[in-house]
Amino acid sequence: MKVGYIYSPIFLKHSAAGHPEAPQRLEAIMEVWQDTRLLEKLIALQPTPATKEQILRVHSQKHLNTLDYANRRGGLQIDGDTYMNEFSLDAAYLAAGAAINAVDSVMTGMVDASFALVRPPGHHATRDLAMGFCLINNIAVAAQYALDRYNLERALVMDFDVHHGNGTQDIFYSSHNVYYFSTHRYPFYPGSGHWRDVGADEGLGYTFNVPLPHSVGNDQFARIFDELLYPAMEHYHPQLVLVSAGYDAHWADPLGALTLLDARGYHYLAQVLCSIASEFAEGRIAFILEGGYNFDALGWSTYATMQALLGNPAEDDPLGEPPRPERDIGDLIEHLKGIHQLV
Repeated sequence: MKVGYIYSPIFLKHSAAGHPEAPQRLEAIMEVWQDTRLLEKLIALQPTPATKEQILRVHSQKHLNTLDYANRRGGLQIDGDTYMNEFSLDAAYLAAGAAINAVDSVMTGMVDASFALVRPPGHHATRDLAMGFCLINNIAVAAQYALDRYNLERALVMDFDVHHGNGTQDIFYSSHNVYYFSTHRYPFYPGSGHWRDVGADEGLGYTFNVPLPHSVGNDQFARIFDELLYPAMEHYHPQLVLVSAGYDAHWADPLGALTLLDARGYHYLAQVLCSIASEFAEGRIAFILEGGYNFDALGWSTYATMQALLGNPAEDDPLGEPPRPERDIGDLIEHLKGIHQLV
């Protein structure tokens, strides 16, 4: 497997004192990858900024006007969670462009799989609104670009961030060209992602939400991927697999609120996603970084993901085992099978 990664120090310039979505997130990833000599096995890919035209395929002009206004002011607190400084707009355009570069790298065969290590994250940004630490919806820009540039008809966006990707759902809710599958805590920020939300109009049936209670860990996430995601993709046959890779469902994450995944769990999720890509999408798979706010957990969880992409076995999580028993969600899984006709 040829596996690429995309990174730029420009992503570190987007910052605000005391904010959990901090530059140290990427620094922690790069430190683990370098210390373990993982970087020596990867292909470094250079990011290029997205164009306004590419961003406007999924965002409104009103949205870009808000970002431009904040940029002219040298920064702005957009809401209680979401900020911009004088470097944020450049970082956001480069993050969206890096997601596009990740698509190009796998669609052209430059690499078999890629991971865009970007900041700011994107999956909460709706067509018209920056929110939840997110300015531009990187994975939505990339998915729409893939449809436009490579004439694809079916792309999977799988989102395993602990928070529901309301922005991605919003953008593709009426489209059958992007299948949005999300695992997330519920009820939890941002309050969306009920199992009843299954798409609308031409997109009816192409949104699959798995709202989870607290204390769901490796075994139950494996069941979700084996019994819900994979069968759904056997029906859908995606031509490209894109992953909103948020690592705040790790048990040690300060914002994850008792979700119990660990590095071995993330390794398994990546294995299943690679299997889906191999069977249906000619192996084409790209990961785009979203959340993850315990720096050590983020570093080692992304390391586990890359090991899976490289075809290497799982290793124990250096942070240890989750501290509490895992909750069984068999009833929810059976219910969702019925809702999405997977029985």
